[in-house]
Amino acid sequence: MDDISKLGFCYRSSMNLNVAEIAIVGLYFLILAGLCTLGAHRAFATFMARKYRHVVEQAAYPAERFNEDELPTVTIQLPVYNEATVVARLIDAVAKMDYPLDRLEVQVLDDSSDETRTIAESKVTEYEAKGLDIQYVRRPTRDGYKAGALDYGLKTAKGELIAMFDADFVPQRDFLRQLVDHFTDDGVGMVQTRWAHMNRDANLMTQVQALMLDGHHLVENTARFGSGCFFNFAGTGGMWRRSAIDIAGGWEHDTLTEDLDLSYRAQMKGYRFIYRPDVLTPSELPEEMSALRAQQHRWAKGTVQTARKLLPVVMRHQPMTLHQRIEAAFHMLPHFAYPLMLAMGVLLLPAMILIPAADFQTLMLIDLPLCFGTTGSIALFYSTAEVRQGRSAWGAIKRLPLLIGLGAGLSPHLTGAVWSGMRSMAGEFVRTPKRGESLGRYRMVAKIPFAELFLAVLSTVSFLVALDTGHWFAAPFAGLFAWGYSYVSYQVVKDQLGVPMFGRLGRLGRGKPVTETAAS
Repeated sequence: MDDISKLGFCYRSSMNLNVAEIAIVGLYFLILAGLCTLGAHRAFATFMARKYRHVVEQAAYPAERFNEDELPTVTIQLPVYNEATVVARLIDAVAKMDYPLDRLEVQVLDDSSDETRTIAESKVTEYEAKGLDIQYVRRPTRDGYKAGALDYGLKTAKGELIAMFDADFVPQRDFLRQLVDHFTDDGVGMVQTRWAHMNRDANLMTQVQALMLDGHHLVENTARFGSGCFFNFAGTGGMWRRSAIDIAGGWEHDTLTEDLDLSYRAQMKGYRFIYRPDVLTPSELPEEMSALRAQQHRWAKGTVQTARKLLPVVMRHQPMTLHQRIEAAFHMLPHFAYPLMLAMGVLLLPAMILIPAADFQTLMLIDLPLCFGTTGSIALFYSTAEVRQGRSAWGAIKRLPLLIGLGAGLSPHLTGAVWSGMRSMAGEFVRTPKRGESLGRYRMVAKIPFAELFLAVLSTVSFLVALDTGHWFAAPFAGLFAWGYSYVSYQVVKDQLGVPMFGRLGRLGRGKPVTETAAS
């Protein structure tokens, strides 16, 4: 440590930086600027969510309503693939929907290769005997993965409206009744509900995930919808107008985020989307790190692919406003934060050696604003989401360090996803294993996290150097990065060894009531 201090002192004294050293320092500040820009957007989204809150609240009351005898036919599509632990729960919930049986159809779109087939077929037979129009649908091949399954089912679907649920969701009985009246307006193409989390308190990882998703749903979605910008169908927990899907070109599987892709194509055709944060659709969060990484990798890669496919078209689309175009860019490019976080973690140590520790004035003028730009806006963003649910803002603030650390820990894997999305379209749709009633029934196979382990050591050294050289604002970030890389590494290795989940705080039961509250 003394040698490192002397090296840093040498640079701080002379500041005779060569070209390579200037490039390192310049790149470090460029990365900080990028992260601050993303932070500023979160602050702006929070402002917009508050400004247009009344628009979102008013959307819960359609101007017209269907008479009972005029209700349109609805098809509910359930795309499943090897979901033995949750498929029965899903079908049971859908079968209890409050909607006229003569105008309700259910399609179980099963691509499974395991015992899910037997469970699903048995449930379909059970409810068919009770008078429900329900079909068990299998394709010859799994071409197009989920998008292919939805498109295959659509060819024979009877409904004017199409509702969709992934296997880990448990829709509430009044779901269709809550959404159907929006479609009295021919201009409405899709209505999306907010995700609730049945197992948000299962462990530390699910608590952070729930916070992240709440921010997306209660701040980003409400800001975009309220201000007239495009937002997307979340892939589940929503209802489409059948003609909107057809006119937009149908489900395409050249990206891994078919929901985001179709959403933008439909809105560019002139259809309006409605967001209902007051309607909750319960879901199950991944409880194992390997499953979480698989899910996030697919979302990151698919979003980058969709940006490659559609962002140039969106930027030229008329009559979109400048605000709508800018928001679309932020919507499709958020995962580039992960390469920035990864680069900052790598450059933090050399930057501290090359950049002198700041005096008090520099701390107040430069370091403090940078710190607020990268973390203060995040705290505002997620605390707003908590308050909108009737929770304490402190709940978000106290989990903020864990959220930042987990984001850093995921950054190597998700940087790979971003790079993969930039290099190629489509790819394998890797499903997220669901826990359901059986922990460990499905497990992801993951490689040993060598990159995360190396970065954990590097960040630990950075933390010690920050303390030794007086870089007080850098020290907490280095410490959080070290924790994040270590936590992700440990969890991945533990998953692969098959060790039972540590620290589980509750059990996810069949039909467990939703404890979250609607957005106020």
